Amino acid sequence: MKRDFSAWLASFRSSIADYGYYVDFPKVFRNVDAVKVELNILNSLIGSKDIEADFKSLLTRYPEVMKCIPLLLAVRANEIYAMDEDGAYLYQFDKANYSIEQYALFMRKTGLFELLEKHIIGNLLDYATGVETGLDSNGRKNRGGHLMENLVERFIVKAGFERDVNYFKEMYIHEIVDKWNIDLSAISNQGKMEKRFDYVVKTDKMIYGIETNFYGSGGSKLNETARSYKTLAMESDTIEGFTFVWFTDGKGWTSAKHNLEETFDVLPHIYNIKDMEQGIMTEVFI
Repeated sequence: MKRDFSAWLASFRSSIADYGYYVDFPKVFRNVDAVKVELNILNSLIGSKDIEADFKSLLTRYPEVMKCIPLLLAVRANEIYAMDEDGAYLYQFDKANYSIEQYALFMRKTGLFELLEKHIIGNLLDYATGVETGLDSNGRKNRGGHLMENLVERFIVKAGFERDVNYFKEMYIHEIVDKWNIDLSAISNQGKMEKRFDYVVKTDKMIYGIETNFYGSGGSKLNETARSYKTLAMESDTIEGFTFVWFTDGKGWTSAKHNLEETFDVLPHIYNIKDMEQGIMTEVFI
């Protein structure tokens, strides 16, 4: 039965965010834990009446506390560049490259002394946890790129397949050829192109090469993706024992729906999240 493209497209999702997408709290806690001792030592400066002298004394006795200072400025690096009318400096925090006086100047000019001496915060561990949480939100883009892959894998597993037994993650064409002795020259430009599939599912009757993606917003990349997968679909059609399967979703496709429809018309095995939820995996991988 021919599927209705418009109805299929209408069921695309605007987001694919799961519960762990927003903040990777285990990573936040690990990062804070790595400097917990140093942060607790620096805590002694909170509310200090002579913070400059106390800081210099602290740094003399515990030079290792320097390594947690960049985190207090939401910087993920061991060096910080700063300049003003008094000069330009590249401060190192894994190993001091300036005098203690210069680092005290750094603390004053960046506002860290004020943060500590005026009781603006009560505890540097809590403060650092908040900073790490904010920094981790920058990782959402990277996490987002793997969300569809991870979702597809969960449905593959739910359909009864076992990783590295009858399904494999990130397999290159030459690995598929070597493992199962199949001729894939039609999709590798006679061996000149080294494509990698997100997943490969192997059953008794068939090898399935799988691509996954999710586009929450539009762009020129979508048209290019649809065109290249249309070509891949037609090339795969000539290979005995191999089937190309594409799992895609995302409202971004509405801006490139004509190109997607062209691929939809020539690729029988193109599915979205709703298809997976309705059990398409057990129907396709036979």
